[in-house]
Amino acid sequence: MNEGKPGTPGASEGPDGDFELARPIGTASPGTGPDGDYELRRPLDTAAAPPSTDGTSGAGAAAGPGRLGGTPGAVASGTGAEPTPAGPDAGTTIGGARPADTGAEHITGVETAEHGAPAAPAPRAEPPASGHSGPAPVPGAEAPASGPTRPAPAHGAHAPAQPRPLHDPDPYSTPPYGEPGPWAPAPPVQHPAATPAHGVAVGAPEAVSAAPVAQEAPAADPWARYDPWAAPAVAPLQQADPVEEDVKRRRGRRRRTLIGGALIIALVSGVAGGVVGVQLERSGGIGAVELPQAGVEAPDRDPDSVAGIAAQALPSVVTLHVSGGGRAGTGTGFVLDDRGHILTNDHVVEPAGENGDITVTFHSGDTAEATVVGRDSGYDLAVVRVKGVRGLTPLPLGNSDNVQVGDPVVAIGAPFDLAGTVTSGIISARERPITAGGEKGDGSDVSYVDALQTDAPINPGNSGGPLLDGKGRVIGINSAIRSADGGLDPEGGQSGSIGLGFAIPINQGKRVAEELIETGKATHPVIGITLDMEYSGDGARVAAEGSDGGPPVSTGGPGAKAGIRPGDVITEVDGRPVHSGEELIVKTRAHRPGDRLELTLERDGEERTVSLVLGSSGGG
Repeated sequence: MNEGKPGTPGASEGPDGDFELARPIGTASPGTGPDGDYELRRPLDTAAAPPSTDGTSGAGAAAGPGRLGGTPGAVASGTGAEPTPAGPDAGTTIGGARPADTGAEHITGVETAEHGAPAAPAPRAEPPASGHSGPAPVPGAEAPASGPTRPAPAHGAHAPAQPRPLHDPDPYSTPPYGEPGPWAPAPPVQHPAATPAHGVAVGAPEAVSAAPVAQEAPAADPWARYDPWAAPAVAPLQQADPVEEDVKRRRGRRRRTLIGGALIIALVSGVAGGVVGVQLERSGGIGAVELPQAGVEAPDRDPDSVAGIAAQALPSVVTLHVSGGGRAGTGTGFVLDDRGHILTNDHVVEPAGENGDITVTFHSGDTAEATVVGRDSGYDLAVVRVKGVRGLTPLPLGNSDNVQVGDPVVAIGAPFDLAGTVTSGIISARERPITAGGEKGDGSDVSYVDALQTDAPINPGNSGGPLLDGKGRVIGINSAIRSADGGLDPEGGQSGSIGLGFAIPINQGKRVAEELIETGKATHPVIGITLDMEYSGDGARVAAEGSDGGPPVSTGGPGAKAGIRPGDVITEVDGRPVHSGEELIVKTRAHRPGDRLELTLERDGEERTVSLVLGSSGGG
């Protein structure tokens, strides 16, 4: 047999001159199978083969060309490396033949093959007691640190029959699990062990075990430690490194997180704000409601203010409830003196008649029965008196001639039976001629008033109440209002105030009240003429005939003395225009009997002025 070709470790030449590929070290010998394939070595610690009689375990170590040769126990390097000299204590050198051991050598993990069948490894044995050197390590492979080494099985050695492997041999000797193909030698299967360095003597097993030596670093071989039958090494699971996120994706995720947080905050804030807003809307705040309030102040007011005027006047203003003859009404009056005289309107007490009832209610709530002292329908004034009442405070009287348009006024009354009602306004006009009443066919109930006009609200029930100036003095007696239907009614109807109220001037009321208290009747100033009330021209025309069949100008009367004739048209009184007969009556009654008047009249197209002294007639 030729030696292995240089550069091809362990290769041998076949019968056809080709070189055979090197078999893995430690595998079974070839030639047992029909195709000459090699069986892979079985793992260590498998079932052991029985020892042979020639002192070896399992099959004998047969030397083959280019493979394991020499004496039993010698191991060929298979790499072409030079042998390493043995140390001084060694019985043999690494890479060469060593003398056979005197005793039977127990080798573990050795595999043999016969006719392609793998041999079971021998059982593990203890090292010999003395002077036994282990097998030489193969260069480039690691050897066990201590214990017996594994010699390669001899070629042609017979091994006991072993169980047939589960799989048939691979005809191409392809190592399992993706090892190199048949063109490359299979790597030897070695377990990690400390191997003495080249040139170090190998002594007794104890010495080797006691002093392991370092070896040269083997060449990097990915198959150097591959063991197909070894239990797979389970490495601990490792957590995969986190994949670096894309910058834009991280920014987008951060932006979405911020936006979501902002939306949640906004939602929570909105709900909280709504709850707080509802609470504030309902109670004005959180917790107990305590509204700001001014402290207690003195009840006194400026005497010239509305409150001051009302405070002074209300104790002297009364409410009258009148009933009789199947009718009833409510009005107002005010105290004239401490004897119990009260001034009011004639149309207020008119329902009582001769035997009716009049009840007076004071501001304090006290009531008293009253009787009529005197009344005059032409002036629409009446005086009643209460008895048994003390401590009455009369209202001070002013001067209606001093009143100017625009002066502030205060009206007090019981509109719609609401006693003690105070309203205020101004004087809208002076000397406004009005006529009220006329419910009776003979005109005896018609009143002629040269009134003060005011916009202070006056309603039904205010009749007879005082109209006060800015100093709390009486300047008029509230008498009539203009209703919405255009009529002028002392009661004002039921339509209420439209800002047109009328009051009898207190100068006229004072004179009439005095006469009523003294005589029970009031006198009327007269000119002594009869007027044509159907005349539609401008002015007041003297009628052609008298109302009672007498002359239209009374004989010996003021008019006759001044030279007034039937058909004359009076256009002015004291220089003020007169537009109708009613207006002439109003202007005349605004004076006292005995007052002098100057009249301007037209006769046959000529204008002339006459002067006269007013006469007197008994009131009705």
